[in-house]
Amino acid sequence: MSTVYSMTGFARVEGKVSEGLAFTLALKSVNHRFLDLNLRLPGGSDALEMKLRPLLKEKLRRGHIELTLSLARTASGRVSVDAEMIRAYAEAFRNAAADLDLATQPDLNTILRLPGVISQDARANEDSVEALEAAVLAQIDALIEALNTMRQREGDALRADLRGCLDRLAELVEQVAGMREGVQQAYFERIQQRMSKMLDGNVDESRLLQEAALLAERSSIDEELVRLRAHIQHFHELLDAGGEVGKKLDFLLQEFNREANTLLSKTSGVAGNGTRITELGLAIKSEIEKAREQVQNLE
Repeated sequence: MSTVYSMTGFARVEGKVSEGLAFTLALKSVNHRFLDLNLRLPGGSDALEMKLRPLLKEKLRRGHIELTLSLARTASGRVSVDAEMIRAYAEAFRNAAADLDLATQPDLNTILRLPGVISQDARANEDSVEALEAAVLAQIDALIEALNTMRQREGDALRADLRGCLDRLAELVEQVAGMREGVQQAYFERIQQRMSKMLDGNVDESRLLQEAALLAERSSIDEELVRLRAHIQHFHELLDAGGEVGKKLDFLLQEFNREANTLLSKTSGVAGNGTRITELGLAIKSEIEKAREQVQNLE
């Protein structure tokens, strides 16, 4: 039995470029009709984005996919202070205070926040774009695999739920099948009574019975039951086949619904078991709707 994936999942990995640069990659997937990639990367990552997109498209087929790259820089032991610039700022501050006749002194904390006073040394600049790209690309396969592991786990749960729906549908269909003869007879009798009343006996009895039997035959739900059984079998086969089954199953459930509607229209207002079949038909539609909600989550 092949794998079935949910479109909902989340995964995260962490990596390190150098002593001063680490990163976190997060990958989130939610429902979408098609594959919709949304990459949130730091500025200047255009080249990296061009490399990431085909890798994601290769292993993900449907869903709104959001990839986020977050950087964490550390400057421990690698910060330099420009003393000359501090003296220059302080001197400029004192000169301005003297010109304005202000009794105040420069604040070191304020000066340290001014441009160019604190900078990273040459070793910090070794964290090149190329090194970051290489480190991220080295982690992307593990990230996608972690996401797909979660999506497969969710897909297995969805497949089990859908099989439960199919079992309930099959049981309901067989209950309807057990009542169909009584409904057809009731329909035949109702048509016969109406035609006799309308024609007031001015027609051959055998011809009347033939016409009533023909109309009753057209009201038969045998074809709907046969098609519902076939759809249930086909649904099982698609689940077993796995892969990109979401759209196929959604279309098949539309066919389920069409047969259920026809069944209800043919049995509406019929005496005898007609009321019970209507109840079963509504239960069939309820199970179909539950299945459609689940199918929306499948890739």
